[in-house]
Amino acid sequence: MTRIFSTLAIFAQLALGAAFWLGWRIGDARAHESAAQTRVDVHFLPGVGALVFALLVHALVITYFMGTGRWLEETAAAYRLPASSQSRSRDLKWRLYPAIVASLTLLILTGALGAAADPASAVGFKGIGPWTAAQVHFIVALVTLGINATVNVYEYLALCRNGRLVEETLQDVRRIRTERGLEV
Repeated sequence: MTRIFSTLAIFAQLALGAAFWLGWRIGDARAHESAAQTRVDVHFLPGVGALVFALLVHALVITYFMGTGRWLEETAAAYRLPASSQSRSRDLKWRLYPAIVASLTLLILTGALGAAADPASAVGFKGIGPWTAAQVHFIVALVTLGINATVNVYEYLALCRNGRLVEETLQDVRRIRTERGLEV
């Protein structure tokens, strides 16, 4: 799982970085120049695609922890194993979830602020304090890039630890099956 996750996470981060770079190139989107509006359009679709892909990567981690947690629970019950692996997996999951939710929230917020910052948007978001809507979107996007990358590292570490718990449980199952003369 870690190899698949790291490939997906790197691709998602690169896609987010590319969308960020495309947004940076826009310049002043409020200028009534067709070139500026074209750059907004070119930034929009890759931005939405990168956002959705990054959300998917986090959703896969959540799904993985749900599935392995259930598997550990059922395997421990079936083979009368101690629940320590299951509880350690649950602890990993619940320590990771707040970071994932923060990253998901920032990704969605970045997209919403980007849509609101578009001068063609009907939202009419002008900005916050001295910052224009585009500057607010830029700052939140920059923070989101950093936090998303950090959360991806935490997810990777948690997946590695959880994988070791699953492997330990599989070793116990193999040992029990061998002791009972069952196929391994």
